[in-house]
Amino acid sequence: MDLRLHSSLTQVLAIEDTSQVGHARRVAQKLAEQLGFDAIDSGRVALVVTELASNILKHAGNGELHLRSLAGSVAGLEVIAIDRGQGFDLNDCMADGFSTRGTQGIGLGSILRQAQVFDVYTDNRGTVLLTRFHPRSAVVKDLRLGVTQHSLHNDPACGDAWEVAIAGQQVSLLMIDGLGHGPDAKEAAQAGAVAFNRDPFGDSGLLLDDIHREMHGTRGGAVAIAQFDAAQDHLRFIGIGNIGATLIGEGKSRGLASHPGIVGLQYRRIPAAGYPQCVGQLLILYSDGLQSRWNLRDYPGLMYRHPAIIAAVLHRDYCRGRDDVTVLVTALETFDD
Repeated sequence: MDLRLHSSLTQVLAIEDTSQVGHARRVAQKLAEQLGFDAIDSGRVALVVTELASNILKHAGNGELHLRSLAGSVAGLEVIAIDRGQGFDLNDCMADGFSTRGTQGIGLGSILRQAQVFDVYTDNRGTVLLTRFHPRSAVVKDLRLGVTQHSLHNDPACGDAWEVAIAGQQVSLLMIDGLGHGPDAKEAAQAGAVAFNRDPFGDSGLLLDDIHREMHGTRGGAVAIAQFDAAQDHLRFIGIGNIGATLIGEGKSRGLASHPGIVGLQYRRIPAAGYPQCVGQLLILYSDGLQSRWNLRDYPGLMYRHPAIIAAVLHRDYCRGRDDVTVLVTALETFDD
């Protein structure tokens, strides 16, 4: 698998009253059409979005739908429903025709059949439900990666940037948090992303130097680079500033250390740290718009859910609300086809 994914904001649709259900359906259907979905496939999206939005209102009172386009050989659309309700019995709701509050009652089982990718996490803090859609004729291997990115006060200029490059069994990930927020922070972050994309699989220390030079003259920022080779079962990580990074495996969690400094201004050169035997673990990168005092152990079973679910739960429950915020979660596994 060879793939490049570039930073983009998550589109958030508030679901707070019935008028917003139709709006969400139209927005999602239009986005599907722009991605090349035909009438039947965009209709699948519209049906599911209508049910998800209706369920949010009737079971939780309010919530959000998060939309992202998915890059790849075949374009796709991700829709995540998020609420803070009391949760539900997943087994009951998987049955077609089941409805406690007068929704269409198509059931989560039917939603599963409409979407190529389906996953859900629910507890007494709320529910996060993931759907991913591709044209029905396409055969697409789902990428076990999730990202959610939001700017402060919905500013079109986001000071965070992320990039993902995949080549065979190697993946290289970048996260940058430009100092502050707004256009100047965005300029700094995007300058670093340009340098990363020139050679994402190069030596991480030299790559950090290149990013530093490209960000010189901007306000600078925090930078983290993680490079994973599945064939070697080895992760290399280097970080400057306050990008958070955590490796999570069975019964253990370890933070990956970043070092003081501001890339683009001044920092002390450091070697990348190596982490062997990481296959099967989760890697979570996050900017400081997310609180750092979270623990997946507080969410039984969450670490086994899709990475997009994990990213959405962390954003829902730990967003500081006073800065741009990005959460990127990936399963460290074989990325080759």
